[in-house]
Amino acid sequence: MEKVINRCSWVNLNNPLYVKYHDEEWGIESHDSYYLFEMLVLEMNQAGLSWETILNKRENYRKSLDNFDYHKIAQYDAIKIKALMANEGLVRNQRKIDAIINNAKVFIEIEKEYLSFNNYIWHFTNNKIIYHDGSEACNKLSDLISKDLKKRGMSFVGSKIIYSYLEAIGIFNNHEKECYKNVKHS
Repeated sequence: MEKVINRCSWVNLNNPLYVKYHDEEWGIESHDSYYLFEMLVLEMNQAGLSWETILNKRENYRKSLDNFDYHKIAQYDAIKIKALMANEGLVRNQRKIDAIINNAKVFIEIEKEYLSFNNYIWHFTNNKIIYHDGSEACNKLSDLISKDLKKRGMSFVGSKIIYSYLEAIGIFNNHEKECYKNVKHS
């Protein structure tokens, strides 16, 4: 008899990418700058779409955006932007593509100030993970970070996007009570 593994209810069990993302990434603490930028790009592109749509396009983003190398992305020119806009494997929204490039530049500026984006993003919680049930779409912390990123010049970083981002990179660990990944359940 096969053991049933309980996962968060939002996981589409018919999509192996979704199951793998839930099991191996979501809510797991990350400190890698390239991964932190990747998740920022993916979360901001989710605006108005489902996470599953973006997750299914992830590999296209990885190939098209130089493996999320924000140093290269910050240098993209009009020719590269035109190629991105023509790429059917991406969300072809001019404002979102412009934001990816702009946000890469701001990301680099934050790294100069804090020595790494990791230092910046984790300083908001004193390097601590926050555990709760994830029943909200935003909170005071996501409001604060969103406001700060906007002040620094980023776009597509509203509080709801940042809340999802904080979940993705493991600052928030919001696995549902019944989920095998819920640390309080273990």
